[in-house]
Amino acid sequence: MNYAVATITLMLVAGLAQAQESCAEKKAEITRQLEHAQTHGNAGRVRGLETALEKVQANCTDAGLRAERQEKIEEAREEVAERKADLQEALKDGSPEKIEKRKQKLAEAEDELRDAQAD
Repeated sequence: MNYAVATITLMLVAGLAQAQESCAEKKAEITRQLEHAQTHGNAGRVRGLETALEKVQANCTDAGLRAERQEKIEEAREEVAERKADLQEALKDGSPEKIEKRKQKLAEAEDELRDAQAD
């Protein structure tokens, strides 16, 4: 049971970090979800949300959120660079299957970069 609550808490905190601009917004969203869970008698979700709210109140800083977003952008940029290098290597080898596969991987990495930048 504790494992389930911890898993839910981590998912909530991680998901909210991506979707929210500030700690105040994270707190407000968790509070909204908590009220909804309480209204519907979902005790497991209530416990997970209460834990998530405690963690946000204790650990969240707007500077920390910005740093996390910047780190995700940098990781996505590195992935794009790696995928471009892979594509260049495939182009040298000349295998149409490899080239197409590398193009698809590059497009996925570029999509992830755009998503990270949009957050």
